[in-house]
Amino acid sequence: MAPLTIYKDCDINSTAVSNLFIDEYMGAANDAQLKIYLYLLRMMNAQLATSVSDIADKFNHTEKDVVRALKYWEKQSLLSLDYDEDKNLVGIHIIDLSSDQISGRKAKPAATFVPVPTLSPVERMPKESYDNRFPAGMQDTSRYEKPVYTADQLREFRDRQETAQLLFIAESYIGKPLTPSEVKSILFFTDTLHFSEDLIDHLLQYCVERGKKSFRYIEKVAIRWAEEGITTPEEAQAVSAGYDKRVYSIMKALGKNSVPTDAELNFINRWTTDYAFDPDIIFEACQRTVLNTDKNRFQYADRMLSAWKEQDVRSKADIIKLDQAYQKSKKTGRQSDTAPRGSVNRFNQFTQNTYDFDALEKKLLSN
Repeated sequence: MAPLTIYKDCDINSTAVSNLFIDEYMGAANDAQLKIYLYLLRMMNAQLATSVSDIADKFNHTEKDVVRALKYWEKQSLLSLDYDEDKNLVGIHIIDLSSDQISGRKAKPAATFVPVPTLSPVERMPKESYDNRFPAGMQDTSRYEKPVYTADQLREFRDRQETAQLLFIAESYIGKPLTPSEVKSILFFTDTLHFSEDLIDHLLQYCVERGKKSFRYIEKVAIRWAEEGITTPEEAQAVSAGYDKRVYSIMKALGKNSVPTDAELNFINRWTTDYAFDPDIIFEACQRTVLNTDKNRFQYADRMLSAWKEQDVRSKADIIKLDQAYQKSKKTGRQSDTAPRGSVNRFNQFTQNTYDFDALEKKLLSN
């Protein structure tokens, strides 16, 4: 077979890797070591800062795994590490793999990294990767910033009685023991975002089901939910399914805490879009429905709102006028001349003792 020639037809945003690295070093390195070294090259070329926790989050490694990989490359003379007086890593020098290195002469640093552990995952994330990494419509936000937790705060969080179950749930979803950085993310969900255990459980399940186990991604989703005022798994389900808070509010007004079915969504769309009713009119119908029946509430509310649509109801004041007309018709023994036959009696006044609710429910079931 003839040899293949590989051509470069265009310039793209890329990271250069030394041929010496490919020829002499790549074969002996393990998966984690290769990923971390290539990631350092990428960050160097983009002139972006990073940290041990950042690298651990990106590749789902522990911070100890990252440090071991860095020390491995230091032994290979591909980088050097700087420490402060407390033996904290403060700098990474990537060595230039030039002819000097091959001939045994002292190599020169190609770049220096200063770890930035105080930056949140959102802030540490390269800006150009936002759109590809997170769900559509998610924007960067500084409203909910992840605090810099101390070792004592992290220890106190781990010692809480309710934390053990929460961490067990998280590790079950992620499929590995949590790193200290990931535990801090769980603390962030409870301490800053005020998520309940049930909501954190749903958050982790939601992300993992979409193939996203990175806590960067999980934190971004959590911040989005917090900004939307989501406080329960049911609200999160409604939003994640593409429903707005208007839909969930109507569901709640009718005593429903589940994700709406297609039929229920059709009712809601009719009231909000086809009838163009304001929320206060819909909620008034929902309130009257809940007070008068436990069954077929969507059908019951729909008949009420349909009648109000025929009577050109545009405000709660119009409803009050219809109620007053009904009360007057009871006193005079006749229906209001302005209302369609039977509609006022059926849908505007629900406190009368003579109303046959069983008959209405049978009629609803028959349709």
